[in-house]
Amino acid sequence: MSENSDDSERFNRIVVSSMAVTGVLLLILPMFFVLSNETYYSAYVDGGQTDEQKFAQLSTMRSDLMEDLPRDGGGTNLGYDVANTVSTPMLVNDWRDPHRSMLVIVGPEKPIDQTEARAIFDFVTKSGGKVIVASENSNANELASMFGVTFFDDPLHDQNQHFLVYNDDGVPYTPSWRNVWSAATISQDVRNMQPAYLSQVCTEGQIRNNLMTNCRLPLMFRSPTGMKFEATDRDELDPSHRSVKILAEASEGAFIDVADSQDAGDYRNPAPGDLALVIRIDYPVTAFDKPQEKQGGFAVTSEVAEVGVTGSITFVSDDEAFSNMLWDLEQAQTQGIRSSCDTVNSCWLDEIPEGQWNGNSNYFSALIYDMMEHRNPELSSSFRDDKSQYQIVFDESRHSTGRLSAPFVETMGTVVLLTSNPFLKWLVVLNVGLLLLVSMMVVPQKENWRHVFDLTRFKERPGKLDPSTYRERVQQALFTKIRVHYDLTRDQLALKPPSEVQDMINDPKLVELAYSQSRVYQSQELRQLMIAIRKWGKPN
Repeated sequence: MSENSDDSERFNRIVVSSMAVTGVLLLILPMFFVLSNETYYSAYVDGGQTDEQKFAQLSTMRSDLMEDLPRDGGGTNLGYDVANTVSTPMLVNDWRDPHRSMLVIVGPEKPIDQTEARAIFDFVTKSGGKVIVASENSNANELASMFGVTFFDDPLHDQNQHFLVYNDDGVPYTPSWRNVWSAATISQDVRNMQPAYLSQVCTEGQIRNNLMTNCRLPLMFRSPTGMKFEATDRDELDPSHRSVKILAEASEGAFIDVADSQDAGDYRNPAPGDLALVIRIDYPVTAFDKPQEKQGGFAVTSEVAEVGVTGSITFVSDDEAFSNMLWDLEQAQTQGIRSSCDTVNSCWLDEIPEGQWNGNSNYFSALIYDMMEHRNPELSSSFRDDKSQYQIVFDESRHSTGRLSAPFVETMGTVVLLTSNPFLKWLVVLNVGLLLLVSMMVVPQKENWRHVFDLTRFKERPGKLDPSTYRERVQQALFTKIRVHYDLTRDQLALKPPSEVQDMINDPKLVELAYSQSRVYQSQELRQLMIAIRKWGKPN
């Protein structure tokens, strides 16, 4: 009896210890696998061995969005609630308050598939969600096409709107038409703005108070691609169902360098004259949230009611526009980028006089503020001015994973698809680990195994081999040895011509065995050939 009690206590200790270890690993491994990958445009990677690794990240953007901001009249405003997803953005519509949530997809290293694109489309058009997608290739086209937008898959060159980069001695490098600038708006279509507003630069007061209307700011890009917008069938039938705005565009002389010739006159390089750099699309949507308190002593405030919100998605033709290097002026200056580039066609000074570039953070921070509807009069003021009530989620699942981390990331993605409840998600993983532990513990010990020798089962012996198949089996052994030796799959070996395979064998007797149709072998000869096959490929 005592022995059974000791075994039970031992089992309980093992189970509890295993659950504790499993819980700790599940908390640590996701962070380890995400941070250990050498990837770019991640909000959770700091530093790097090279300037490219250091500056091609989003950590500065993330920290700026999280930091406390000064409030007029004293005190501080909490920053945005910043998070990330490492599994899949397919569950965006299950997020709490999706109309106060933004998904940021910058530099997708893997294409967005159709299922994910459909979920994000519904997130914007039905749930009132906010999305920013920045890419310099076609990896986001599955999603963009649902909104009538197309990313080109080659770099844009702009001979009229490019800036210089300087070396440590203050001497500019050879001008590159891929260093593109543009003057961008926050919520107005640059194609329809009045000329007086087009030349108006946003002042420091407008930037500080997020009131950037009827003005523009300089915006920098490094090797962007171009975007095209084409009206959908619904746009023709119901033009008022959404608002499409070109916030920034390239000059009429810009072209897409498809031929990699850097030649604007090359007929292979499309130059349509209306290439967009930033496109914003807004949808009027109804959501449930706490409404604005009514004025007057007899008003009764409802906890939750139907309110009008806006689903917004912004497409940016360059992921590097959000990078550490271009987000902050101080970091940009270390790489030879200046706040003014009036040495090349006067840059933006011809369009917005006295405009100074102080990093892309001024523009994109204001864009995020505007998309988040902090001034929506239908939302309650109890949280409308509190940025902690708004969530910004960086999509880390679009980064390529290594061989070590891929199985774990894919498994976590599958588990997340099972449930969107965080508690249940970890409970599922813990139960799977516990199930494996119990299954290992209930297997009998080796000393308790028994081998029963049953004479009645002799009749179930397999039948003898047919002698006519001996040669075929020896041939199969030869081809298997060749395939393993040269690390080929069966399909790869089958596609190789006989002459190449004969050179790989390099033994006349074995070549004859492999390809001769008339040669007849005796059993003794086949045994000798099997010995030769065993020795084949080994060093003498």
